[in-house]
Formats: sequence, C-alpha cells, structure tokens
Amino acid sequence: MKVIAVIPARGGSKRIPKKNIIDFMGKPIIAWTIEAAQKSKLFERIIISTDSLEIAEVSQHYGIEVPFLRNDKNDDISPVSEATLIAIHQAEAYYNEKYDFVVQLMANAPLRDEEDIQLHFNHFLETEKSFQLSCFKFGWMNPWWAFKIKSNGDHEWMLKDGLGKRSQDLEELYCPTGVIWIAKVEALKESNTFYGPGYTFCEINWKHAVDIDNIEDLEFAKALFVRNK
Repeated sequence: MKVIAVIPARGGSKRIPKKNIIDFMGKPIIAWTIEAAQKSKLFERIIISTDSLEIAEVSQHYGIEVPFLRNDKNDDISPVSEATLIAIHQAEAYYNEKYDFVVQLMANAPLRDEEDIQLHFNHFLETEKSFQLSCFKFGWMNPWWAFKIKSNGDHEWMLKDGLGKRSQDLEELYCPTGVIWIAKVEALKESNTFYGPGYTFCEINWKHAVDIDNIEDLEFAKALFVRNK
C-alpha cells in the first residue's frame, strides 16, 4: 500500500502575498504542514506542488526533495484537485512509481497536526470509501440563523427551519475544511475531484481546522495556536 502526500503551494497568492511561506509563529507557514506529514509516518512520498522556486527552497530546507515544479494549473481559478492530480502524474513519471492513496494537505493550514492526519487516514480505511473530506462542527457561529442583507436594506433568512427554535433544539451542522482530503488515486484520476462518487466526511476539531486565506484568518489562527499550546 503506497500513500503519497501532496502539499499544494502556489506562489501567486494575492490576498496575502507569499502566503505559503510567510512566518507563522517562528516558521514558514508551509513548514507546519511538512512537519505534520513527516511525523505521521504514513507517506511513501511527500510532494510539494508549487510553481515557485522560493517555496521549493523553503521546502528543501525542511527535508523535502523538490525535483520538479508544477507545470500547469498555476492560476487562481483551477480547482486544487487538478493541481494535486498533476503532482501525482509528475511523481509517477519521475520516481517510476504507482500510488494507491493520496492525501492532500493544504500548506496554509498550520494547526492541523500528525495525529489529525493519522486519525483521518484510519477513518478513510475503515469506511472503505473512495473519497474523504475533512469537516468541522459549527459552534458559536450558528448557520441555522444565517441571513443576507439585500441592497435595499431588507434581510432574507437562509434556513427558515431554524427560526423560532432554541439553539439547544437545533440539529448540529458541519462545514467542509480543506485541511485533510484523501482519495484512492485511480478514483481521483477518473473523477478529477475529491467530491467523487460516494464521498464522505471526517470531523476534525475546529481548533485545528483553520485554513488561512486572508489576514483575519491569519490572526485567528495565531490566537488559536497560542490557546492550543
């Protein structure tokens, strides 16, 4: 059973320039994901999927071989699953290997650790599904009471089933997070997405589930890091 980890880390981030290698609590942010993957001891290969020489050099400093750069899907429009598939094809060609499972670990999720990865992978094997996404349970932000404000100032409730109910009487709701996505390699090649037939979810603690896209996410993740420690 050969398992490959792919860490997508595009160089052209806009909301936070050089997002994947900015400092996060004393290390480049990608280093936290690299070290979690290494400590999990699950992977035949850990592949950094990047178009950036600078990101490649940082990854090499943390013990990852980066023999090739991403050769397509470097824009901010293509789904990340397509970049992961390119990384798998590049690795298969370069190392002359085939892989059974792929674990996609976003570089901008520094709070997820090796135990989270191990637990998700064990859950994936137990369910015998082809695709698994990570998710977290909503807490103080209750989506049952979500509404949008229109341009004229009026509001519209999104989930009317939650109106008039106490919070303790509402069903628990969950949200996908990109921190740990797993698939059978051949199924991913066929579907071209982790949302393939029969995909399932595995819950991760919300304190580990933050993926950083903007400055507010970054400040929130730093606060959680201090609390977790």
